Amino acid sequence: MAKAGNRDRAAFMGPRLRRLRREMGLTQAVMAEDLGVSPSYIALMERNQRPMTADMLLKLAQVYDLDVASLAGNRGAEFSARFDGVMRDPLFADLELSPMDVEDVSQSYPAMAEAVIRLYTAYRDGQMALADRGDDGQDAPDPVAEARRFLSARRNSFPSLDDHAERIAGDIGDNFTAYFKERHELNVRRLPPDVMMGAVRRLDRHRSELVLDETLDKASQTFQLALQIAYLDMRETIDEALAEGGFTSDNSERLARRALANYAAGALMMPYRAFVKAAERRKYDIEALSRQFGASFEQVCHRLTTLQKPGQEGLPFFFIRVDAAGNVSKRLDGAGFPFARHGGSCPLWSLHQAFRTPREIITEWVELPDGEKFFTIARTVTAGGGAWGAPRVERAIALGCAEKHAHRLVYTQGMDAKSAKPTPIGVACRLCHRIDCAARAEPPIGRNVLPDDYRRTVAPFGFSDR
Repeated sequence: MAKAGNRDRAAFMGPRLRRLRREMGLTQAVMAEDLGVSPSYIALMERNQRPMTADMLLKLAQVYDLDVASLAGNRGAEFSARFDGVMRDPLFADLELSPMDVEDVSQSYPAMAEAVIRLYTAYRDGQMALADRGDDGQDAPDPVAEARRFLSARRNSFPSLDDHAERIAGDIGDNFTAYFKERHELNVRRLPPDVMMGAVRRLDRHRSELVLDETLDKASQTFQLALQIAYLDMRETIDEALAEGGFTSDNSERLARRALANYAAGALMMPYRAFVKAAERRKYDIEALSRQFGASFEQVCHRLTTLQKPGQEGLPFFFIRVDAAGNVSKRLDGAGFPFARHGGSCPLWSLHQAFRTPREIITEWVELPDGEKFFTIARTVTAGGGAWGAPRVERAIALGCAEKHAHRLVYTQGMDAKSAKPTPIGVACRLCHRIDCAARAEPPIGRNVLPDDYRRTVAPFGFSDR
Protein backbone atom coordinates (compact mmCIF):
# COMPACT_ATOMS: atom_id res chain seq x y z
CA MET A 1 0.00 0.00 0.00
CA ALA A 2 2.86 2.36 0.79
CA LYS A 3 4.37 1.85 -2.66
CA ALA A 4 1.02 2.50 -4.33
CA GLY A 5 0.68 5.71 -2.35
CA ASN A 6 4.12 6.86 -3.52
CA ARG A 7 3.18 6.18 -7.14
CA ASP A 8 0.01 8.23 -6.69
CA ARG A 9 1.92 11.21 -5.32
CA ALA A 10 4.45 10.97 -8.17
CA ALA A 11 1.65 10.88 -10.74
CA PHE A 12 -0.19 13.90 -9.37
CA MET A 13 2.30 16.77 -9.48
CA GLY A 14 -0.01 19.78 -9.72
CA PRO A 15 1.73 22.12 -7.22
CA ARG A 16 5.18 21.26 -8.62
CA LEU A 17 4.05 21.86 -12.21
CA ARG A 18 2.49 25.22 -11.26
CA ARG A 19 5.63 26.29 -9.39
CA LEU A 20 7.84 25.28 -12.33
CA ARG A 21 5.67 27.21 -14.78
CA ARG A 22 5.76 30.35 -12.66
CA GLU A 23 9.50 30.09 -12.10
CA MET A 24 9.96 30.11 -15.87
CA GLY A 25 7.54 33.03 -16.26
CA LEU A 26 5.09 31.12 -18.45
CA THR A 27 1.33 31.38 -18.69
CA GLN A 28 -0.79 28.22 -18.91
CA ALA A 29 -1.53 29.05 -22.55
CA VAL A 30 2.15 29.33 -23.47
CA MET A 31 3.08 26.10 -21.67
CA ALA A 32 0.16 24.32 -23.32
CA GLU A 33 1.34 25.44 -26.78
CA ASP A 34 4.91 24.31 -25.98
CA LEU A 35 3.70 20.87 -24.90
CA GLY A 36 1.03 20.43 -27.58
CA VAL A 37 -1.94 20.24 -25.23
CA SER A 38 -4.83 22.54 -24.35
CA PRO A 39 -4.57 25.25 -21.64
CA SER A 40 -7.45 23.58 -19.82
CA TYR A 41 -5.44 20.35 -19.60
CA ILE A 42 -2.53 22.25 -18.00
CA ALA A 43 -5.00 23.79 -15.57
CA LEU A 44 -6.44 20.35 -14.68
CA MET A 45 -2.95 18.93 -14.06
CA GLU A 46 -2.03 21.89 -11.84
CA ARG A 47 -5.18 21.30 -9.79
CA ASN A 48 -4.35 17.55 -9.52
CA GLN A 49 -7.48 16.71 -11.50
CA ARG A 50 -5.39 14.97 -14.14
CA PRO A 51 -2.26 12.88 -13.52
CA MET A 52 1.13 13.62 -14.99
CA THR A 53 1.65 10.75 -17.44
CA ALA A 54 5.10 9.35 -18.22
CA ASP A 55 4.86 10.72 -21.76
CA MET A 56 3.96 14.19 -20.51
CA LEU A 57 6.78 14.05 -17.99
CA LEU A 58 9.31 13.19 -20.72
CA LYS A 59 7.97 15.88 -23.04
CA LEU A 60 8.20 18.45 -20.23
CA ALA A 61 11.82 17.49 -19.61
CA GLN A 62 12.72 17.62 -23.33
CA VAL A 63 10.99 20.92 -24.13
CA TYR A 64 12.46 22.78 -21.16
CA ASP A 65 15.75 20.84 -20.89
CA LEU A 66 15.02 19.63 -17.37
CA ASP A 67 16.14 16.61 -15.35
CA VAL A 68 13.36 14.02 -15.29
CA ALA A 69 14.49 12.72 -11.90
CA SER A 70 14.18 16.17 -10.34
CA LEU A 71 10.68 16.53 -11.78
CA ALA A 72 9.41 13.10 -10.79
CA GLY A 73 11.10 13.15 -7.39
CA ASN A 74 9.22 14.24 -4.35
CA ARG A 75 10.17 17.91 -4.42
CA GLY A 76 7.30 18.54 -2.01
CA ALA A 77 9.11 16.65 0.73
CA GLU A 78 10.87 19.77 1.99
CA PHE A 79 7.60 21.70 2.07
CA SER A 80 5.84 18.83 3.88
CA ALA A 81 8.69 18.75 6.40
CA ARG A 82 8.32 22.50 7.01
CA PHE A 83 4.60 22.15 7.58
CA ASP A 84 5.12 19.11 9.81
CA GLY A 85 7.66 21.09 11.85
CA VAL A 86 5.15 23.90 12.35
CA MET A 87 2.43 21.51 13.48
CA ARG A 88 4.79 19.93 16.03
CA ASP A 89 4.98 23.20 17.94
CA PRO A 90 3.66 22.79 21.54
CA LEU A 91 1.11 25.46 20.63
CA PHE A 92 -0.82 22.75 18.74
CA ALA A 93 -0.16 19.83 21.12
CA ASP A 94 -3.76 19.61 22.34
CA LEU A 95 -5.12 19.24 18.79
CA GLU A 96 -3.83 15.64 18.53
CA LEU A 97 -3.04 15.91 14.83
CA SER A 98 -1.86 12.63 13.34
CA PRO A 99 1.07 12.52 10.90
CA MET A 100 -1.42 11.38 8.24
CA ASP A 101 -3.59 14.45 8.83
CA VAL A 102 -0.60 16.75 8.49
CA GLU A 103 0.61 15.03 5.32
CA ASP A 104 -2.86 15.08 3.78
CA VAL A 105 -3.15 18.85 4.31
CA SER A 106 0.32 19.61 2.93
CA GLN A 107 -0.22 17.40 -0.14
CA SER A 108 -3.89 18.06 -0.89
CA TYR A 109 -4.19 21.69 0.24
CA PRO A 110 -0.73 23.22 -0.28
CA ALA A 111 -2.04 26.81 -0.40
CA MET A 112 -3.80 26.36 2.93
CA ALA A 113 -0.66 24.82 4.42
CA GLU A 114 1.40 27.76 3.11
CA ALA A 115 -1.03 30.19 4.76
CA VAL A 116 -0.54 28.42 8.09
CA ILE A 117 3.26 28.48 7.67
CA ARG A 118 3.24 32.23 6.96
CA LEU A 119 1.06 32.99 9.96
CA TYR A 120 3.21 30.81 12.18
CA THR A 121 6.41 32.48 10.91
CA ALA A 122 4.95 35.90 11.66
CA TYR A 123 3.90 34.68 15.10
CA ARG A 124 7.39 33.34 15.84
CA ASP A 125 8.96 36.57 14.65
CA GLY A 126 6.78 38.47 17.09
CA GLN A 127 7.63 36.08 19.89
CA MET A 128 11.33 36.55 19.23
CA ALA A 129 10.95 40.31 19.38
CA LEU A 130 9.18 40.03 22.71
CA ALA A 131 11.89 37.68 23.93
CA ASP A 132 14.66 40.27 23.51
CA ARG A 133 16.54 40.49 26.77
CA GLY A 134 19.15 42.77 28.20
CA ASP A 135 22.54 41.75 29.59
CA ASP A 136 21.08 41.20 33.03
CA GLY A 137 18.70 38.55 31.72
CA GLN A 138 15.65 40.76 32.22
CA ASP A 139 13.29 41.95 29.51
CA ALA A 140 14.84 44.96 27.78
CA PRO A 141 12.05 47.57 27.55
CA ASP A 142 11.71 49.80 24.52
CA PRO A 143 10.89 53.23 26.00
CA VAL A 144 9.83 54.78 22.70
CA ALA A 145 7.52 51.88 21.83
CA GLU A 146 6.02 51.88 25.32
CA ALA A 147 5.31 55.62 25.23
CA ARG A 148 3.76 55.26 21.77
CA ARG A 149 1.54 52.40 22.95
CA PHE A 150 0.38 54.56 25.87
CA LEU A 151 -0.71 57.32 23.47
CA SER A 152 -2.17 54.94 20.89
CA ALA A 153 -4.26 53.07 23.45
CA ARG A 154 -5.99 56.39 24.23
CA ARG A 155 -6.15 57.46 20.56
CA ASN A 156 -3.96 60.40 21.54
CA SER A 157 -6.91 62.01 23.31
CA PHE A 158 -6.74 63.30 26.90
CA PRO A 159 -9.94 65.23 27.70
CA SER A 160 -8.74 66.17 31.22
CA LEU A 161 -5.78 68.00 29.69
CA ASP A 162 -8.04 69.69 27.15
CA ASP A 163 -10.41 70.91 29.88
CA HIS A 164 -7.60 72.20 32.10
CA ALA A 165 -5.85 73.90 29.19
CA GLU A 166 -9.09 75.56 28.12
CA ARG A 167 -9.49 77.14 31.57
CA ILE A 168 -5.91 78.42 31.62
CA ALA A 169 -6.18 79.70 28.03
CA GLY A 170 -9.07 81.87 29.18
CA ASP A 171 -6.77 83.51 31.73
CA ILE A 172 -3.92 83.92 29.26
CA GLY A 173 -5.89 85.50 26.45
CA ASP A 174 -3.38 86.65 23.85
CA ASN A 175 -0.68 87.73 26.29
CA PHE A 176 1.56 84.91 27.52
CA THR A 177 4.16 87.35 28.82
CA ALA A 178 1.66 89.09 31.09
CA TYR A 179 0.43 85.72 32.38
CA PHE A 180 3.96 84.72 33.47
CA LYS A 181 4.45 88.05 35.20
CA GLU A 182 1.12 88.09 37.04
CA ARG A 183 0.87 84.42 38.02
CA HIS A 184 4.50 83.37 38.46
CA GLU A 185 6.37 86.69 38.81
CA LEU A 186 8.57 85.69 35.89
CA ASN A 187 9.86 88.02 33.20
CA VAL A 188 10.16 86.67 29.66
CA ARG A 189 13.42 87.49 27.86
CA ARG A 190 14.85 86.57 24.48
CA LEU A 191 18.59 86.03 24.14
CA PRO A 192 21.01 85.09 21.32
CA PRO A 193 21.85 81.40 20.73
CA ASP A 194 25.44 81.78 21.99
CA VAL A 195 24.13 82.96 25.35
CA MET A 196 21.50 80.19 25.45
CA MET A 197 24.28 77.59 25.02
CA GLY A 198 22.21 75.08 23.07
CA ALA A 199 18.89 75.62 24.86
CA VAL A 200 15.78 77.06 23.24
CA ARG A 201 14.03 77.63 26.57
CA ARG A 202 15.38 77.97 30.11
CA LEU A 203 13.58 78.70 33.36
CA ASP A 204 15.89 80.70 35.63
CA ARG A 205 14.39 80.74 39.12
CA HIS A 206 17.35 82.67 40.55
CA ARG A 207 16.76 85.62 38.21
CA SER A 208 12.98 85.11 38.10
CA GLU A 209 12.89 84.91 34.34
CA LEU A 210 12.01 82.63 31.49
CA VAL A 211 14.53 82.91 28.68
CA LEU A 212 13.91 82.00 25.03
CA ASP A 213 16.23 81.68 22.05
CA GLU A 214 15.61 84.85 20.05
CA THR A 215 15.99 83.02 16.73
CA LEU A 216 12.78 81.03 17.30
CA ASP A 217 9.94 82.03 15.00
CA LYS A 218 6.71 83.37 16.48
CA ALA A 219 4.87 80.03 16.54
CA SER A 220 7.84 78.27 18.17
CA GLN A 221 8.19 80.98 20.81
CA THR A 222 4.51 80.73 21.66
CA PHE A 223 4.74 76.96 21.87
CA GLN A 224 7.72 77.13 24.26
CA LEU A 225 5.84 79.57 26.49
CA ALA A 226 2.80 77.27 26.46
CA LEU A 227 5.02 74.28 27.20
CA GLN A 228 6.48 75.97 30.27
CA ILE A 229 2.98 76.76 31.51
CA ALA A 230 2.07 73.09 31.08
CA TYR A 231 5.00 72.09 33.29
CA LEU A 232 4.22 74.78 35.88
CA ASP A 233 0.42 74.78 36.06
CA MET A 234 -0.74 71.43 34.66
CA ARG A 235 1.65 69.06 36.41
CA GLU A 236 -0.98 67.36 38.55
CA THR A 237 -3.28 66.78 35.60
CA ILE A 238 -0.41 65.31 33.60
CA ASP A 239 0.58 63.11 36.55
CA GLU A 240 -2.98 61.77 36.82
CA ALA A 241 -2.98 60.86 33.13
CA LEU A 242 0.41 59.17 33.44
CA ALA A 243 -0.72 57.13 36.44
CA GLU A 244 -2.76 54.94 34.09
CA GLY A 245 0.31 54.04 32.03
CA GLY A 246 1.90 51.31 34.14
CA PHE A 247 5.32 52.10 32.65
CA THR A 248 8.15 49.60 33.06
CA SER A 249 10.99 52.12 33.04
CA ASP A 250 11.74 55.72 33.97
CA ASN A 251 12.65 56.49 30.38
CA SER A 252 9.25 55.31 29.15
CA GLU A 253 7.46 57.53 31.66
CA ARG A 254 9.66 60.51 30.87
CA LEU A 255 8.96 60.19 27.16
CA ALA A 256 5.23 59.89 27.83
CA ARG A 257 5.39 62.91 30.16
CA ARG A 258 7.09 64.93 27.43
CA ALA A 259 4.39 63.87 24.96
CA LEU A 260 1.60 64.93 27.34
CA ALA A 261 3.30 68.25 28.05
CA ASN A 262 3.51 68.89 24.30
CA TYR A 263 -0.15 67.90 24.05
CA ALA A 264 -1.03 70.39 26.77
CA ALA A 265 0.99 73.14 25.08
CA GLY A 266 -0.92 72.59 21.86
CA ALA A 267 -4.18 72.66 23.80
CA LEU A 268 -3.20 76.02 25.34
CA MET A 269 -2.45 77.53 21.93
CA MET A 270 -5.50 75.94 20.28
CA PRO A 271 -8.23 75.52 22.94
CA TYR A 272 -10.41 72.51 22.22
CA ARG A 273 -13.87 73.93 21.59
CA ALA A 274 -12.67 76.92 19.60
CA PHE A 275 -10.32 74.78 17.56
CA VAL A 276 -12.88 72.08 16.72
CA LYS A 277 -15.37 74.73 15.67
CA ALA A 278 -12.82 76.48 13.48
CA ALA A 279 -11.62 73.20 11.98
CA GLU A 280 -15.14 72.21 10.96
CA ARG A 281 -15.91 75.67 9.58
CA ARG A 282 -12.72 75.74 7.51
CA LYS A 283 -13.03 72.08 6.44
CA TYR A 284 -9.72 71.24 8.13
CA ASP A 285 -7.69 73.68 6.05
CA ILE A 286 -4.35 73.38 7.86
CA GLU A 287 -2.83 76.62 6.58
CA ALA A 288 -5.96 78.63 7.42
CA LEU A 289 -6.04 77.17 10.95
CA SER A 290 -2.34 77.92 11.31
CA ARG A 291 -2.93 81.61 10.63
CA GLN A 292 -6.01 81.81 12.84
CA PHE A 293 -4.30 80.35 15.91
CA GLY A 294 -0.76 81.62 15.34
CA ALA A 295 0.55 78.06 15.16
CA SER A 296 2.88 76.31 12.74
CA PHE A 297 1.74 73.84 10.09
CA GLU A 298 3.13 70.94 12.14
CA GLN A 299 1.55 72.17 15.38
CA VAL A 300 -1.87 72.30 13.74
CA CYS A 301 -1.41 68.80 12.27
CA HIS A 302 -0.43 67.52 15.72
CA ARG A 303 -3.48 69.15 17.31
CA LEU A 304 -5.81 67.66 14.68
CA THR A 305 -4.91 64.16 15.89
CA THR A 306 -6.28 64.91 19.38
CA LEU A 307 -9.89 65.79 18.59
CA GLN A 308 -11.64 62.75 20.07
CA LYS A 309 -13.19 64.25 23.19
CA PRO A 310 -16.49 62.38 23.78
CA GLY A 311 -19.44 64.36 22.49
CA GLN A 312 -17.23 66.93 20.76
CA GLU A 313 -15.31 64.76 18.29
CA GLY A 314 -13.61 66.12 15.23
CA LEU A 315 -12.32 63.99 12.38
CA PRO A 316 -10.00 61.15 13.44
CA PHE A 317 -6.52 61.69 11.96
CA PHE A 318 -3.16 59.97 12.10
CA PHE A 319 0.17 61.80 11.93
CA ILE A 320 3.71 60.77 11.04
CA ARG A 321 7.00 62.67 10.77
CA VAL A 322 10.09 61.36 8.98
CA ASP A 323 13.51 62.67 8.04
CA ALA A 324 15.17 62.36 4.63
CA ALA A 325 16.62 58.98 5.61
CA GLY A 326 13.14 57.61 6.40
CA ASN A 327 13.58 57.55 10.19
CA VAL A 328 10.28 58.04 12.00
CA SER A 329 10.65 60.65 14.75
CA LYS A 330 6.98 61.00 15.63
CA ARG A 331 3.78 59.12 14.95
CA LEU A 332 0.34 59.61 16.43
CA ASP A 333 -2.68 57.53 15.59
CA GLY A 334 -6.25 58.61 16.04
CA ALA A 335 -7.51 57.05 12.80
CA GLY A 336 -6.62 53.36 13.05
CA PHE A 337 -3.65 53.49 10.68
CA PRO A 338 -1.46 50.36 11.11
CA PHE A 339 1.97 51.85 11.70
CA ALA A 340 4.89 49.43 11.70
CA ARG A 341 6.32 48.90 15.15
CA HIS A 342 9.89 49.19 13.89
CA GLY A 343 11.53 50.74 10.83
CA GLY A 344 10.29 53.26 8.32
CA SER A 345 7.20 53.45 6.15
CA CYS A 346 6.49 52.55 2.53
CA PRO A 347 8.73 54.33 -0.02
CA LEU A 348 5.83 54.50 -2.50
CA TRP A 349 3.98 56.92 -0.22
CA SER A 350 4.26 60.56 -1.37
CA LEU A 351 5.37 61.45 2.15
CA HIS A 352 8.88 60.50 1.04
CA GLN A 353 8.64 62.55 -2.16
CA ALA A 354 7.78 65.74 -0.28
CA PHE A 355 11.49 66.60 0.07
CA ARG A 356 11.60 67.22 -3.70
CA THR A 357 9.08 70.06 -3.43
CA PRO A 358 9.76 71.80 -0.08
CA ARG A 359 6.81 73.50 1.63
CA GLU A 360 4.39 72.33 -1.07
CA ILE A 361 1.31 70.40 0.06
CA ILE A 362 0.92 66.99 -1.61
CA THR A 363 -2.41 65.17 -1.38
CA GLU A 364 -2.81 61.50 -2.14
CA TRP A 365 -5.14 58.54 -1.84
CA VAL A 366 -3.36 55.45 -0.54
CA GLU A 367 -4.53 51.86 -0.27
CA LEU A 368 -3.18 49.19 2.08
CA PRO A 369 -2.86 45.52 1.05
CA ASP A 370 -6.14 44.68 2.83
CA GLY A 371 -8.00 47.21 0.65
CA GLU A 372 -8.41 49.90 3.32
CA LYS A 373 -8.02 53.42 1.87
CA PHE A 374 -6.82 56.66 3.43
CA PHE A 375 -6.47 60.24 2.22
CA THR A 376 -3.18 61.88 3.19
CA ILE A 377 -1.76 65.40 3.18
CA ALA A 378 2.05 65.64 3.15
CA ARG A 379 4.47 68.56 3.36
CA THR A 380 7.97 69.36 4.54
CA VAL A 381 8.55 71.35 7.72
CA THR A 382 11.69 72.98 9.03
CA ALA A 383 13.08 73.05 12.57
CA GLY A 384 15.89 75.33 13.66
CA GLY A 385 17.39 78.03 11.51
CA GLY A 386 16.34 81.59 12.24
CA ALA A 387 19.80 83.07 11.74
CA TRP A 388 22.75 82.76 9.38
CA GLY A 389 24.65 79.56 10.09
CA ALA A 390 22.07 78.26 12.57
CA PRO A 391 21.46 74.48 12.28
CA ARG A 392 18.36 73.62 10.27
CA VAL A 393 16.57 70.27 10.07
CA GLU A 394 14.19 69.44 7.24
CA ARG A 395 11.53 66.79 7.85
CA ALA A 396 8.38 65.62 6.10
CA ILE A 397 5.06 65.15 7.83
CA ALA A 398 1.83 63.50 6.75
CA LEU A 399 -1.67 63.84 8.14
CA GLY A 400 -4.30 61.35 7.07
CA CYS A 401 -7.82 60.11 7.64
CA ALA A 402 -9.88 57.11 6.56
CA GLU A 403 -11.65 57.20 3.20
CA LYS A 404 -15.10 57.54 4.77
CA HIS A 405 -14.17 60.90 6.35
CA ALA A 406 -12.23 62.43 3.47
CA HIS A 407 -15.24 64.15 1.88
CA ARG A 408 -15.25 66.62 4.80
CA LEU A 409 -11.79 67.97 3.94
CA VAL A 410 -11.19 71.11 1.90
CA TYR A 411 -8.54 69.15 -0.01
CA THR A 412 -11.10 66.76 -1.54
CA GLN A 413 -13.73 69.31 -2.57
CA GLY A 414 -14.65 68.80 -6.22
CA MET A 415 -12.77 65.50 -6.27
CA ASP A 416 -14.44 62.24 -7.28
CA ALA A 417 -13.09 59.84 -4.67
CA LYS A 418 -14.47 56.78 -6.48
CA SER A 419 -12.56 57.52 -9.67
CA ALA A 420 -9.33 58.45 -7.90
CA LYS A 421 -6.65 55.79 -8.29
CA PRO A 422 -5.02 55.17 -4.91
CA THR A 423 -1.32 54.49 -4.51
CA PRO A 424 -0.83 50.89 -3.30
CA ILE A 425 1.36 51.10 -0.20
CA GLY A 426 2.28 48.72 2.59
CA VAL A 427 2.91 49.13 6.29
CA ALA A 428 6.51 47.93 5.96
CA CYS A 429 8.26 45.60 3.51
CA ARG A 430 8.40 42.68 5.95
CA LEU A 431 4.65 42.98 6.58
CA CYS A 432 3.56 43.68 2.99
CA HIS A 433 2.75 40.80 0.61
CA ARG A 434 2.45 42.79 -2.63
CA ILE A 435 4.63 40.53 -4.75
CA ASP A 436 5.08 42.91 -7.71
CA CYS A 437 6.47 45.92 -5.82
CA ALA A 438 9.62 47.23 -7.51
CA ALA A 439 10.44 49.35 -4.45
CA ARG A 440 10.61 46.41 -2.07
CA ALA A 441 13.65 46.46 0.23
CA GLU A 442 13.33 42.97 1.76
CA PRO A 443 11.13 39.87 1.47
CA PRO A 444 7.96 39.69 3.56
CA ILE A 445 7.78 37.38 6.54
CA GLY A 446 6.81 33.83 5.60
CA ARG A 447 7.42 33.97 1.82
CA ASN A 448 9.98 31.80 0.02
CA VAL A 449 12.18 33.63 -2.47
CA LEU A 450 12.32 32.11 -5.96
CA PRO A 451 15.67 31.35 -7.60
CA ASP A 452 16.40 33.54 -10.60
CA ASP A 453 18.01 30.76 -12.69
CA TYR A 454 15.26 30.98 -15.31
CA ARG A 455 13.70 34.34 -14.74
CA ARG A 456 14.49 37.65 -13.04
CA THR A 457 11.44 39.66 -12.10
CA VAL A 458 11.13 43.45 -12.25
CA ALA A 459 10.55 43.36 -8.50
CA PRO A 460 13.70 42.73 -6.43
CA PHE A 461 12.35 39.34 -5.32
CA GLY A 462 10.16 36.69 -6.88
CA PHE A 463 8.08 34.52 -4.57
CA SER A 464 6.91 30.94 -4.82
CA ASP A 465 3.50 29.64 -3.91
CA ARG A 466 5.15 27.66 -1.13
